[in-house]
Amino acid sequence: MITPEREASWSESQRTMRRKPPKSETRTLEQIREHYEIEKELADRLRQAPRQERRHLYSCLYDELYRRVPLHSMLTRKSSFARTTMIVRLQMKFLRSFLDKEITFLEVGPGDCALSFEVSKFVKQVYAVDVSKEITKASLVPGNFQLFLSDGCSVPVPANSIHLAYSYQVMEHLHPDDAFDQLQQIYNALVPGGTYICITPNRLTGPHDISKYFDEFATGFHMKEYTTLELSTLFRKVGFSRVRAYVGAKGKYISFPVSPIALCELLLDKLRYAVRKVVAGNLPLPLPDIRLVGVK
Repeated sequence: MITPEREASWSESQRTMRRKPPKSETRTLEQIREHYEIEKELADRLRQAPRQERRHLYSCLYDELYRRVPLHSMLTRKSSFARTTMIVRLQMKFLRSFLDKEITFLEVGPGDCALSFEVSKFVKQVYAVDVSKEITKASLVPGNFQLFLSDGCSVPVPANSIHLAYSYQVMEHLHPDDAFDQLQQIYNALVPGGTYICITPNRLTGPHDISKYFDEFATGFHMKEYTTLELSTLFRKVGFSRVRAYVGAKGKYISFPVSPIALCELLLDKLRYAVRKVVAGNLPLPLPDIRLVGVK
């Protein structure tokens, strides 16, 4: 039975939400708001922490988030075999052409490691680097798979050992002051001619963390959401010799130069938030996700 008090609470939540949850969302508005408030609290601690302190905070704050928000999508997805299978299948459709039995593959931020386990069937060796013990627990591990725990920025694998590095929805979780450091370490881990595939939400269609229901800009654990231009500039600064974007959907993508996408983004960025969201959502560009590929 819905009590008058609970109905009033829902009404208040609706009044302060910028976006309605999708029909697939099973949590109540109260639970969504609680998640938002907890994540924003923890994220503020990370944003305000000095560099050295952040090295210890990434791991403990994410573990605390998963403990305090047991209905977090990363945890519920792990328990949903069908959803995990679908997400892995879509990622593999894109990745498959990059894989080879002779290469060493690195996934940064593997989450439940489901993708890394699948990739292990097609490559020589898989390394995975993550900050959280809570989310990476697994009972059965492939023989050619190895997990490393990180402080959030470090990539503790041998230099010049990785042929293909990959991250999916990870870059946005790094403090902006730490993003260059991690990208530099990924670059150093690659063999000459090695490739890094980075998939991250596009700022122009964001925010994409829990704050999407309440704010115009990411205020949760998405420390910074990027545009294609911003991210490609960072890639070049680190030293990648070639940088390309991929455009498409549902596993079917084509390589595309960054310049025309960047020009379109600059025009979109001048629009008001509400207008930009509508326009960006209808453009045939790598939105809402950026798929950037850098070659060492």
